[in-house]
Amino acid sequence: MRNDDDSNGASVQSVDRALTILEILAKVGEAGIGEVATTLGVHKSTASRLVSTLAAHDLVELTGERGRARLGVGVLRLAGSTSARLDLVQEARPVCQELAAETNETVNIAVLGGRSALYIDQVIGPSTITSHNWVGQHIPLHATSNGRVLVSELSPRERRATWGELTAYTEGTVTDPDELDRLVDAARERGCAVVRDELDVGLTAVAAPVRNAHGEICASMSVSGPSFRMDPERVEEVVPVLVAAAAEVSSRLGWHQEPVGLTAAT
Repeated sequence: MRNDDDSNGASVQSVDRALTILEILAKVGEAGIGEVATTLGVHKSTASRLVSTLAAHDLVELTGERGRARLGVGVLRLAGSTSARLDLVQEARPVCQELAAETNETVNIAVLGGRSALYIDQVIGPSTITSHNWVGQHIPLHATSNGRVLVSELSPRERRATWGELTAYTEGTVTDPDELDRLVDAARERGCAVVRDELDVGLTAVAAPVRNAHGEICASMSVSGPSFRMDPERVEEVVPVLVAAAAEVSSRLGWHQEPVGLTAAT
């Protein structure tokens, strides 16, 4: 057997082998380093190095019994995150459908994904002829209503670490950190954020927080549409409906206290 960790394809091969180790342990429960090496077809030293790396991330636990390994708590953490996201989509979908039907606009659900807002579900309103499919896309936090809601309960210092590069996407994009802090603070106070023509010229969106059973913001729900249709007066009409819908999803996720500071947007 040849140890080719120094070859150009070593990184991809190591990832493939690491995933195979997880699959092995999921199937057999526990395995020794020698057993892992034999199944992978690699030297025992290579298998040991891969298992140690997985253990460092809590994906594998070393039992101390003759070097045996089993799946670690990190796998549960990842599975729990995926399960929570799937639960969110499942619980939010009927509410989003009702909201889209009532507002005739596009409704999106987003979660914090590193330094961006990750869009995980979308329902298009009946009057919307065409709409960009945002599902699966990472959208900048600073230039979107969803993004500003998702960071609204972080401290200013945490926000600035989360913003990433403050790129100007249109002439109206706010890129000044102090101004962004002011806008996010205002969004937190009134329970929603409104962004007009900052990510795309002609696009307006308003977002409200979705809370988990602990009352923490776990997602945001937005209503978006063309700016000519989502004028300030129309936004004022949408805000209470959106806030109520987001509260309904929060209730479905186990949050049974009314969010504070929910007033109409100005």
